[in-house]
Amino acid sequence: MTEAAFRDEQVLISAEELASDPGAHTVLHATVTFPKPRFDGDYRPESGYATWRAAHIPGSVHADLLGGFSAPGTDLHFSRPAPDDLAAALTELGVTPDTDLAIYDDGGMTWASRLWWMLRNIGVSARVLDGGLARWTALDLPVETGDAAERTATTSRTGLPDHGLWRDRDDVLAVVSGDAPGTLVCALDAEQFAGTATTRYARRGHIGGSRNLPAKSLLADGVLRSTDRIAELAEQALADTSRPLILYCGGGVSACLVALALVRTGHDDIAVYDGSLEEWTADPALPMRTLGEGKGDA
Repeated sequence: MTEAAFRDEQVLISAEELASDPGAHTVLHATVTFPKPRFDGDYRPESGYATWRAAHIPGSVHADLLGGFSAPGTDLHFSRPAPDDLAAALTELGVTPDTDLAIYDDGGMTWASRLWWMLRNIGVSARVLDGGLARWTALDLPVETGDAAERTATTSRTGLPDHGLWRDRDDVLAVVSGDAPGTLVCALDAEQFAGTATTRYARRGHIGGSRNLPAKSLLADGVLRSTDRIAELAEQALADTSRPLILYCGGGVSACLVALALVRTGHDDIAVYDGSLEEWTADPALPMRTLGEGKGDA
């Protein structure tokens, strides 16, 4: 993908467009099953293959964000693969270089957005299904059940670029300490940000100095809000959107939906902290801040 195409890419596809020409796209399902936490630190993501098997868009194939689409050998549940490893995971699903990709999930578009962000980082064009499976079924479009048909792996691509759309812990520390410019943006909901709700992570709250732009606030009836409304919400939440933005959440997933929404409104100086709070809160030396209930720094 050329740099111009990278800047001008379309990030969404509607259910109507996808259904109008079923053979025009390779459709990837990116759901992970993620129960709500019963207590602090209750982190239980599971493969979404069973949900795909129960009902999926005809011809789609499950992309396992806990398996081949996550880097092995890390302490994190979700961790971006190296570009060549990500390309290899695509080829295992039969994705060819000239494939038009559409990605969807069964939830709030966050899982699909994470896979989209990973692909965008290596220059692979894809679009996220606006409204996901919920809108697809609401329109009474067809679904299938059962296991995947056998697919033929393609030749894996190598030497794919890394566009630098991810940040790691040291990059976030540099912003927190004032050694690097940027604004940290938490994509979790207001209660998680404040630290007043049960969390999946080791400690409650947010990274000090963060702004809060909940991913859920960018959806209306399950689909992405208009670009004007997203721009308005971003301006209200972030104050200065001209600074480089580092988005984070719990595991680097919801932050990718915020990234998708901001890219759609024209923002381009955006990165996602891959480890997010799963990594950050695991180190007691790294500061967290909570709001409400008389809490301060934690």
